[in-house]
Amino acid sequence: MSNRPQRRIFVGDVQGCREELERLLETLRFDPAADELHPAGDLVNRGPDSVGVLRLARELDAGGVLGNHDLHALRTAHGTRKLGRRDTLDELLAADDREELLAWLAARPFVRTWPDVVLVHAAVHPDWTDFEDELAGIDPLTADARSDFATRVRYCDEHGARPEADWPEPKTPFVPWFWHWQKRAGETRTAVFGHWARMGLVRATRVRGLDTGCVWGQELTAWIAEEDRFVSVPAARVYSPTSLPD
Repeated sequence: MSNRPQRRIFVGDVQGCREELERLLETLRFDPAADELHPAGDLVNRGPDSVGVLRLARELDAGGVLGNHDLHALRTAHGTRKLGRRDTLDELLAADDREELLAWLAARPFVRTWPDVVLVHAAVHPDWTDFEDELAGIDPLTADARSDFATRVRYCDEHGARPEADWPEPKTPFVPWFWHWQKRAGETRTAVFGHWARMGLVRATRVRGLDTGCVWGQELTAWIAEEDRFVSVPAARVYSPTSLPD
């Protein structure tokens, strides 16, 4: 066993890109005995190997949070959503171990907190104080305004109201959700999130955004909390060509 101090390694949206995840972990010299892996949601969909990503994450006892594509996969498997034309979930839905993998995925929370870090897929509401309590007990198979906010929001106003669309960039009073985070009185933790490939890598005061668009042919990125360091690997190719990632 390594005697290296434990690292918390947060990873942006993998979206079925197992090859890139394996290369990133190799680059990081990830040690399951000494490190923690925390994906920022959207482990599955649009990429080529959602099954492989879930098997690997489960094998590594990854933590992390749920993202909107994870919810879509769970609800599609449950029969309450239909596959879209750009979805790549067929192999997962047909896998012999699908029930075990989906149960593992569904057990991810919508938010994780530490004394110095808050991890969420998309955003936390400006009015929320106890994030874990706010999002506790929500069924990932059921639509809920709170989990929808946590897994989908990019822009909002100071009260959490959302624009009709995120693109073109909405005008005042809507701003990136993390601007409100930075203004929170007494808040010292760093917010870590994914979900925003158009925004790309974000390194701002108490904010780390990790969705660097791997599935769109860009990069898969990790942030090592203990070192405040980003590490990225390039995507092998474009898996889901689009100018409007969601």
